Amino acid sequence: MASGSLGQGLSVAIGAALAKKLNKDDRWVFSLHGDGELQEGQIWEALMFAAHHKVDNLIATIDYNGRQIDGDTKDVMSLGDLNAKLKAFDWLVLEEEQGNDMEKVIAILNQAKSETGKGKPVAIILHTEMGAGVDFMMGTHAWHGKAPNDEQLESALNQLPTANLSDY
Repeated sequence: MASGSLGQGLSVAIGAALAKKLNKDDRWVFSLHGDGELQEGQIWEALMFAAHHKVDNLIATIDYNGRQIDGDTKDVMSLGDLNAKLKAFDWLVLEEEQGNDMEKVIAILNQAKSETGKGKPVAIILHTEMGAGVDFMMGTHAWHGKAPNDEQLESALNQLPTANLSDY
């Protein structure tokens, strides 16, 4: 689901995961967040809630590209050591330096699944490059929230590799 206002998606995911636990449903709930979204206060309340209530069937993935709609996150509002902050909130944290490599993403998602059910929610920090693989989108936040025209879309799709996402 789209989260609507920035910062609400994690709370919704936690609610879904907690409902699954209460209903004895052993499936996982996955959520995806940007590092810009982590600048919202509701995210940090949700992080505390999930750990306190041991929502250990949740895998929250963070697209950590260092950019948000207003520029670089380090200039707008730095997250500092995100790994340490998540661990301080009692989350199990995994990190992948090559977050644009789909084989590595699938591997860390599988690793995350094996870490669930141990009393802690799981966070995956994926270090990514916004627009990776598309020459006119890489290295800039200018494409954040902007749709390409038909010609740009065709060019972008021709530049990107195909990926087998298996079960995902």
